[in-house]
Amino acid sequence: MESSTARSRRRARPSRRRPLLYTALAVAAVGGVPAGGTVYVKARAHAGPAAVSSASPSASSPAGTGKEAAMTHPAAVDRKARLDEAMAAVAVPSGAKVSVAVLATDSGDSAVHGTAAFDTASIVKVDILAALLLQAQDADRRLTAAERVYATKMIESSDNASATALWHTIGRAAGLDAANRRFGLTETSGGDGELWGLTQTTAADQLVLLQQVFGKDSKLSAASRTYLQGLLKSVEADQQWGVSAAAEGNSWALKNGWLARSTTGLWDVNSIGRVTVDGSEYLVAVLSNGTTTLAQGIALVEAAAQTAVSAFAGAGSGSD
Repeated sequence: MESSTARSRRRARPSRRRPLLYTALAVAAVGGVPAGGTVYVKARAHAGPAAVSSASPSASSPAGTGKEAAMTHPAAVDRKARLDEAMAAVAVPSGAKVSVAVLATDSGDSAVHGTAAFDTASIVKVDILAALLLQAQDADRRLTAAERVYATKMIESSDNASATALWHTIGRAAGLDAANRRFGLTETSGGDGELWGLTQTTAADQLVLLQQVFGKDSKLSAASRTYLQGLLKSVEADQQWGVSAAAEGNSWALKNGWLARSTTGLWDVNSIGRVTVDGSEYLVAVLSNGTTTLAQGIALVEAAAQTAVSAFAGAGSGSD
């Protein structure tokens, strides 16, 4: 996961600047979880993802209902084929895996490449805040001043201690899983105990979550969505990599996650968000694991994001 070190708010994106590497410490010792590339000392068994169709729900479909319908829709099949063909050209390092999901918000067309489950690392912080906002809506209350401070640090600085505080506020994995059932995520399960970064998810599910954050057909209110989107547009300068590589200029909103696994020394590197290309918006989720360095993982995620968005942007509406 990432740094909570105080930095000046540099809004202009530096040229291909990479995040700093930090000292790895185990989150299991939560006496105040330190920031940095957290290395978990506990591996979490996972039974594997449920069956995933070739496309995620469209932006106009109720959450969780579009996956099955997309399986037989000709446009969805075409999108899936285009995405798979494009991704075949992405150089994936030996032993690594990558999965990507894209949705064109104007047409609602979407496709997913890869069905494996991955550790979320810090992209789960978007899900944690979405769950908190949903719970606050249910209670007909605003976030407290302390919750807002935690939320800002958790998203903009990717502060781990703030994430842990809000993880407890939402009820840890049980609270996250309950919110995700309402959001329509069917292949995501919260991490054990304090290990929120070992939440398991798929690219398809992250696309569903992004629709909750950016789409109007959402369990989150307009105010909640606007608040969360604002934070995703304001991540610190050295964390503005990932899906932003596919965007034009600063037309992005994102959250990244990176985690070195202590059991293997290999990296989980993920990026989710919204990008704009030629005036069209795309929701993009890229998940990866098994790279030997963080830099290698970032390069893989950015190549996958650029390739996937280009496949959509160059294919027209896909509705013929």
